[in-house]
Amino acid sequence: MESKIFDLGLVDFASARRFQQEIFQQVKDGILKSALIICSHYPVITLGRNYKEQNIKVNLQKLKKMNIKVVKTERGGDVTYHGPGQLIAYPIFNLVYLKKDIHWYLRALEKLIIDVLAEFGIFARRIPRLTGVWVKEDKIASIGIAIKNWVTFHGLAINVKEDDLFNFSLIRPCGMDIIMTSVESVLKKRVSIDEVKLVLTRRWQDDQGNLTRIG
Repeated sequence: MESKIFDLGLVDFASARRFQQEIFQQVKDGILKSALIICSHYPVITLGRNYKEQNIKVNLQKLKKMNIKVVKTERGGDVTYHGPGQLIAYPIFNLVYLKKDIHWYLRALEKLIIDVLAEFGIFARRIPRLTGVWVKEDKIASIGIAIKNWVTFHGLAINVKEDDLFNFSLIRPCGMDIIMTSVESVLKKRVSIDEVKLVLTRRWQDDQGNLTRIG
């Protein structure tokens, strides 16, 4: 079996979701050992299994005028936003062959993000009892996963572009009153999605996203 990386580029959420389901089935059936799907999305607000309607601050008509879709998903968590200024990664693993521990998997994804950001000179951290990655008190990356038959899907989003942060003001991200930041905001310079993508894929190829090194 082999592990693969799929780069979908800028793609709508529905298309990426269909592709993710196809790869999920291949990993579940043992055709692939594991996979990493990377992409960016056209503007979309996604609703996790535990979302609350009051965490969307504007009505659906306004979102429609802004060309922002709203989609229910299978992932955990509340409300979040995805846009072209983010790097999205959907790791698909069979945890039977790693560790059947959801909390361990979440911490492993956080470690991957923290290591990627460190290569840009950004000191990022976890906050106890919260999921995601933070720079000081601002959130720079979100994680929302789903697991079925111990195979993972959905994943993580790293905010890269500063000009894509405005749409977070339309929601309460993850159901919290927090400030979202980005790689560009922290570094105070322009950074391309491709730059972050190169670091993420290299780290993934080096050690399978740090998952095999955390126990």
